[in-house]
Amino acid sequence: MESKHSILKSFQFAFEGLKEAVTKGRNFRIQISLGLLAVFLGLIFKISELEWLHLILIITLVLILELINTSLEAIVDIVSPEISENARVAKDVAAATVLIASVASIFIGAIIFIPKFF
Repeated sequence: MESKHSILKSFQFAFEGLKEAVTKGRNFRIQISLGLLAVFLGLIFKISELEWLHLILIITLVLILELINTSLEAIVDIVSPEISENARVAKDVAAATVLIASVASIFIGAIIFIPKFF
C-alpha cells in the first residue's frame, strides 16, 4: 500500500503522536519516568549487555502497549460514545495488556537490580 505522505511527513505524524502521549498521557509519563529511573540504575550499577537488552525490551514493550491502549481507547470513544458493555470490555482488556507488561517489568527489574544492592 502506497503512502499518500512523504517519509518526512510520516515522521512528523509519529512525533505528533508521541508529543500527544507525553503531554496528555499521565500513565505514559509515569512509565517514561520509571523507565528512565531503570536506565539510570543500569548506568550506576553497570549492568551487563544481556541485562541492558532485557531492560530496553521491557521498557519499550510497556511504552508501546500504553500507546496502543491509548489509541484503542480513543477509537472506542469515537465508535461508541455511549456507554456499552462491549466498549468497556475493549478498554479494560487493552488496559490489562499494559498491566501485565508493567508487572513483568517489575519482575525483570527486580531480577536485574536486587542482586546489585546486596
